[in-house]
Amino acid sequence: MPRTSPSSTPASPADSSAPDEPPPGGLCAIHQPNFFPRLSTLAKIFAADYWIVLDDVQFARRDYQHRARLGSTTNPAQRQWLSIPTHLPRGRSTLVGEAVLVDPERSRRRVMLMLAQHYGDCTDWPLFRHELESVLLQFRRTGRTADVAEESTRILLRLMGWKGRILHSSRLPARTERSQRLADLAAATGARGYLCGSGGMRYLDVTPFAVPGMAVVPFVTPTVDIWEDAREVSAVHALMINGIPTAAEQLQAVASRHTVGLAQNTRVPGSGGRDDLPFLAEGLGTKLGDQ
Repeated sequence: MPRTSPSSTPASPADSSAPDEPPPGGLCAIHQPNFFPRLSTLAKIFAADYWIVLDDVQFARRDYQHRARLGSTTNPAQRQWLSIPTHLPRGRSTLVGEAVLVDPERSRRRVMLMLAQHYGDCTDWPLFRHELESVLLQFRRTGRTADVAEESTRILLRLMGWKGRILHSSRLPARTERSQRLADLAAATGARGYLCGSGGMRYLDVTPFAVPGMAVVPFVTPTVDIWEDAREVSAVHALMINGIPTAAEQLQAVASRHTVGLAQNTRVPGSGGRDDLPFLAEGLGTKLGDQ
């Protein structure tokens, strides 16, 4: 799927109801809604033509659905958590889409204040602050943490010029076994490839993906320059420190490599386990352990 060139103005919204939907046959990413996700997560979604928001799995407090780690513009070693107090109505059994905001108005003010304190002096802050308004509005429109987290990802995708489609796992039919479920969800989009991060590669059984004729494409990112802290801090940090156009160019380059990798890897995984994975990583110019 062609993506827009980096620009200093926001791209049109990435929305599940957008009239220009990506054609079948592209890449699909499946990921929980993260609050201002890390650059590695944002890059995986950006590289996909479809993002399926995984909103019907168990909420994990140690994950990123309700928090983001911000970096300092002056001290690379300094990090600070920006968290949204969240209540789990059913305790540890609460699903991502069921988690609720504890104090929406207080959280709204804290998000606005902390982001301004960290990045208010950056060149592209005015553009980011303009997009941030839709996230702040969600605190007053919804009681769900997932809605706020999803919108925070949407604005970053818009700033990067993403033109894909967003769907939700809770609205799609899928079987329950973990790998089979991912295959069913990805197949619902008509995608030809499923983008899988290094964490998923450790447990994924590729066999279910053979039935719809879908390749499992390992997703990897560089580890230098803008990507040095890609798995540690929110993508907001990279956008503000390096500039939105530069970040967009970097994400586009990574996305292009995975698109080329999919085109080169026309064989569908069939043997299961990890035997197929080196082949699927071939063409991406990296090893599976790089991310």
